[in-house]
Amino acid sequence: MPAATDAPTDPTAPWIYLASQSPRRRQLLDQLDVAHRLLLPDDTDAAELLEVVWPNEAPDDYVRRVTQAKWQDAAARLAARHQADPAAWPIAPILCADTTVALDGDILGKPRDAADAVHMLRRLSGRVHRVLTAVVVDGQARLSISGVHWRSLSDAEIQRYADSGEPMGKAGAYAIQSRAGAWTSRIEGSYSGIMGLPLFDTAELLKPLGFHF
Repeated sequence: MPAATDAPTDPTAPWIYLASQSPRRRQLLDQLDVAHRLLLPDDTDAAELLEVVWPNEAPDDYVRRVTQAKWQDAAARLAARHQADPAAWPIAPILCADTTVALDGDILGKPRDAADAVHMLRRLSGRVHRVLTAVVVDGQARLSISGVHWRSLSDAEIQRYADSGEPMGKAGAYAIQSRAGAWTSRIEGSYSGIMGLPLFDTAELLKPLGFHF
């Protein structure tokens, strides 16, 4: 069992667990000055199984379902760790989030390899796609949907980006805060939601728990 990390310095102030390995989500929570600790899966957990797309599943339904499943999995994980070591794992609200990219009704998840990343980026080139991020805090959910407009990309640009390794582990095979920002002519919606944690929706979910913004 991994050790608890990043204990809040002020035990009287509100804080949450973040059940995500994304450094971008940690950065965005820090931007809101939200105290948090990581609640990560054990090495034996098969978290990727939760992200399997069901047949004919719409992107909106998919991202909501996966985020709720991740939250339920994290809640069970916390309960088990709390029972084993209450001092190390006190009960607190849990935040989960999941992001996916949708184009033509298809779900573009994390690429399997560089070739898959190239295929996704070619599909997105010169198109408008949607980025959907669902957030669940303490069992309550919100969904952020943003439109992202890309210019047309050359094969050389796509290959260089795929070769950089940046697309791996990213929905749609890109990160908006990286060089892909130079391809983005316009967005409609939440920039932080495209990064992986919509700050407005997150703040609205945290306010009932005693957080102030």
